[in-house]
Amino acid sequence: MATSKRLFNLSSLLMATLFAYSASVQLNDPDWYVWFPLYSCACLINLTNCIISTKLKRLIAKIVLWVGILLHMKVVFEDFVHELAGFWSLDLSERVVREKIGSLLVVISSILQMEASKVQNDISSIVKYGEILEVEILFDCSCYRFVKCSLSTQGC
Repeated sequence: MATSKRLFNLSSLLMATLFAYSASVQLNDPDWYVWFPLYSCACLINLTNCIISTKLKRLIAKIVLWVGILLHMKVVFEDFVHELAGFWSLDLSERVVREKIGSLLVVISSILQMEASKVQNDISSIVKYGEILEVEILFDCSCYRFVKCSLSTQGC
């Protein structure tokens, strides 16, 4: 029981770090005012999971969840209308694919953090393994992009 809580806290800390990094790289985008607050709030929710378990955190998580869903729908719609990358595309060189994956990870993280805040003592295995899987997916995408950019002669 204590091990699963520590593992969940570690996963949340890693997700907070990755969301903080995602927020920082949004500052040079033309639509930074949309994505920076989303990633910053997702970082905040993941950072406070072991410190604060109040109604305020759940409220922020719900707001982030709905904003993440709306932004995900916006990006999917934009991709569909302009035929940029395709719905199932995982080509991270496309902006819409990165935004689609990022907004989906924010949504998943918000759901997992809200579920974890419901239970004080023991974290369900769905939440624990869901957070670990989310960290794995995000790190795999980051490593894939880094290797692809490193090996490419044209850059990213």
